Amino acid sequence: MQALDPKPGDVIVEIGPGQGALTFPLLRRHGELTAIEFDRDLHAPLQAAAREHGTLHLVQGDVLGVDFSALAAELAGTGGQIRLVGNLPYNLSSPILFHALDHAAAVRDMHFMLQKEVVERMAAGPGSKVYGRLSVMLQAYCTVTPLFIVPPGAFRPAPKVESAVVRLVPRPAAEVEVGDRRDFANVVRAAFGQRRKTLRNALHGVADSALMEAAGVRPDARAEQVEVAAFVRLANLLRRRMNAQPSLRLDPIPAFGIHCGMATPTTSSTSRSTPASSTTSPRRRKAASSSPTPSTSATTARCLRACSAAIG
Repeated sequence: MQALDPKPGDVIVEIGPGQGALTFPLLRRHGELTAIEFDRDLHAPLQAAAREHGTLHLVQGDVLGVDFSALAAELAGTGGQIRLVGNLPYNLSSPILFHALDHAAAVRDMHFMLQKEVVERMAAGPGSKVYGRLSVMLQAYCTVTPLFIVPPGAFRPAPKVESAVVRLVPRPAAEVEVGDRRDFANVVRAAFGQRRKTLRNALHGVADSALMEAAGVRPDARAEQVEVAAFVRLANLLRRRMNAQPSLRLDPIPAFGIHCGMATPTTSSTSRSTPASSTTSPRRRKAASSSPTPSTSATTARCLRACSAAIG
């Protein structure tokens, strides 16, 4: 709660309130909250329990289908922004993150609890063993700040892994230097697809040594040694070359927003432990979302198939 530090006038949207372990403290602190919950059966008990804490607006739907830009306009007015919070289902975390970044202009910041190792990957820098595609793709579009670790004992039942809370702040559009998002995703995917190889070999057929050197990238380096800005420069130079030589093509990867396959989920639901402040036993968690634009589970399935296909 201190990390989020809600202020009067903030429009807060929680993804997946579940039994309300985070929802009710937020309501007591802020007074009003919009929550996106997939499970219809949870709506009535949530609304009933929320009345003594504040005003809860519930929307039922699939978060991967919600138009956050339209939701922000509805809740905060034209040009307004929302603040996203939630304990994300681990197997849907990447699709949700990048779906939110598709609506970056409407999102002020995001505070999410995720598996600790995922947060470490998100925030890792060049040279780290966990620096990879997720690190590069996220950091190109937002500032990633790990905040604190949540031990297994904070949940009931206690999971086998540690969790962590992370803050993501979308960069202003003027600061995002990626020229073509699909090109950028393709270059990053190819570079990290064969981590043990040098970029000269990993990017064979994508970018030659001369192009890499022009971008300030050493052809004999490995992907984990290359900073985010260098990947951006390389993708932008590649786009200019393709514009000058239309016969050049990159093999496209399935498109889901800007991220082009950053997650490896195989299903649209997952089991998640419940914070110890709740008396609820573990339950199946499904991606939460809402609508100004109605959505269905088919949206999730399409997105997840795209994510999984792009990993291969």
